[in-house]
Amino acid sequence: MSERDLDGAAAIVTGSVRNMGRTIALTLAQAGASVLINGRTSTDLAESVADEVRAAGGAAVVHMADVTDEAQVDGLVAAATDAFGRLDILVNNVSNRLAKPLTDIALAEWRGVISSTLDGAFLCSRAAIPWLEKSDRACIVNIGGVSGHAGVANRTVVAAAKAGLVGLTGALAAELAGRDITVNCVAPGHIEHEGEPGRMSQHFIDRPIPLGRAGAPEDIAAMVHLLCGPRGRFVTGQTIHINGGWHIAT
Repeated sequence: MSERDLDGAAAIVTGSVRNMGRTIALTLAQAGASVLINGRTSTDLAESVADEVRAAGGAAVVHMADVTDEAQVDGLVAAATDAFGRLDILVNNVSNRLAKPLTDIALAEWRGVISSTLDGAFLCSRAAIPWLEKSDRACIVNIGGVSGHAGVANRTVVAAAKAGLVGLTGALAAELAGRDITVNCVAPGHIEHEGEPGRMSQHFIDRPIPLGRAGAPEDIAAMVHLLCGPRGRFVTGQTIHINGGWHIAT
C-alpha cells in the first residue's frame, strides 16, 4: 500500500485521546487523512493528539462529545464536515469496560457499558451516513473485542455489548452495500495499554496467548488502515480477529 493512500480523506475516530484510538488516529493521519480527535473529558490530551496528527502531516480538529448523546453526536459530525468539507471514514472506538461478576453489576452500570458501545456506534453511524454516501471510498470500522466471541468470566456486559456490535456490523454492511459504504469490525485480543506494561486480564493469564506475547495498538491500527484504504474496498460485513491465536474464528 502507498504510505499516503488516504490522501484527501477525512476521518472521525471516537475515543481517540489514548491507547488504540490515539494510535488509529495517528496511523490514518500518516496515511494522509484529516482526522477529528474525539474525547469526552480529556481536552488537553485530545489537543496533544491533534498536535501529533499535524506533526504526522495530517489536518486535525478536536471535538469533545459524549457519543451516547444524540445532540452531541450530531455536533461531532458537523464539526468534522465543517472543518474538512467531507467525511470518508468513521471509526467507532468508544466502549466502556467493566470487570465484575454478573450478580455484582448494577443496572446503571450495565446500561452504561451497553450504551457506550452500541448507542454510540448507532448514533455516530446514523449521523455520518448522509456524508459517507457522498464519498467514493466510505467505510465504517467498529472496534469490537474477543470477549464478544469467547466465554470470558466477569465480562458479561462487555461480551454482550461487543457481540451486539458484531450483529450491527453485519446488518449495516448489508444495508449500506448498495451505497458503496463498507462496514467491518476489528476485534482485538489482549493489547498493551500506555502506561500499564504487562497488565493482563485474568483470562489471558489462565489461558496464555499462543503467540506468546501481547499485541500492540499498532497491530489494530494497521488493520483499520487496511480496511479504510483502497485495498480494503471489497471487504465488508466481516469481523476480523487480532488476538495472537487466543480465539480462532471458524
